[in-house]
Amino acid sequence: MTHHLSGKKIAVLATDGFEQVELTEPMKVLKDAGAEVQVVAPKSGTIQGFKHHDKADKIPVDATLDSVDAGRYEGLVLPGGVINPDALRLEPKAISFIRDFVKAKKPIAAICHGPWTLIDAGGVKGKTMTSWPSLKADLTNAGAHWVDKSVVTDKGLVTSRKPDDLPDFCRKMVEEFAEGRHMRAAS
Repeated sequence: MTHHLSGKKIAVLATDGFEQVELTEPMKVLKDAGAEVQVVAPKSGTIQGFKHHDKADKIPVDATLDSVDAGRYEGLVLPGGVINPDALRLEPKAISFIRDFVKAKKPIAAICHGPWTLIDAGGVKGKTMTSWPSLKADLTNAGAHWVDKSVVTDKGLVTSRKPDDLPDFCRKMVEEFAEGRHMRAAS
């Protein structure tokens, strides 16, 4: 990577049911770029990854939602998987954590079903974004302009559709986090 993220602390918010490669690949790329990366989850211990519909690896949790403050992080990654964001939407502390990034206009990178939680956190209105196709209506109804592209960047918000988009997603994510771009309020 040409961008150096040394000294930047990035949160990856997930719970059981995340799409494994959508968490592990961005983490690897961020760490390779020099960032300190922490997996944040509603519970301590480990969270269960999936490869599509099959269980994959368990990933250790670095911090729980009870113990973190969004102000300690420079950016947020929201991996997909259907179960993961659907469960996080029911966690008031998870939505509050995401909302803190939105309000502070800090960069957020969300892939596949990950953008689903941004609806509840008030982070999609007026944004051009993409996602897994089944979220198109939800995002559009919440005020986003949905497009079918491998990666979309809109004022610090980076979104992608699926695991095949990870190379583009990771490249843009690192660029946004390195530049310290902040999301600006929609006009």
